[in-house]
Amino acid sequence: MQPLLILVVLPILVGTGAELAFRDAKNASLAAAIGAIVVTCLAVVALDPRGTWTWLAGLLVSLLPVSIAVAAALFWYGRTPTPRRRFD
Repeated sequence: MQPLLILVVLPILVGTGAELAFRDAKNASLAAAIGAIVVTCLAVVALDPRGTWTWLAGLLVSLLPVSIAVAAALFWYGRTPTPRRRFD
């Protein structure tokens, strides 16, 4: 359950939060990428009670969370309500 939380759920929340904070695709995707790396590294260190994993292990597996977080930010960016063009 913890790998699913770290690798999928947290990056989706980070990407959604970045989009809600910035409302711009460029800034939101950058914030989502940086936030996903930080959250992944902190979660790996925090959820390891014996201290066998370091932040470097979180950095090595951070490619998947970064891609999921950026995809979530871009997904929500495309889902913002825009006014429809009326054809008269």
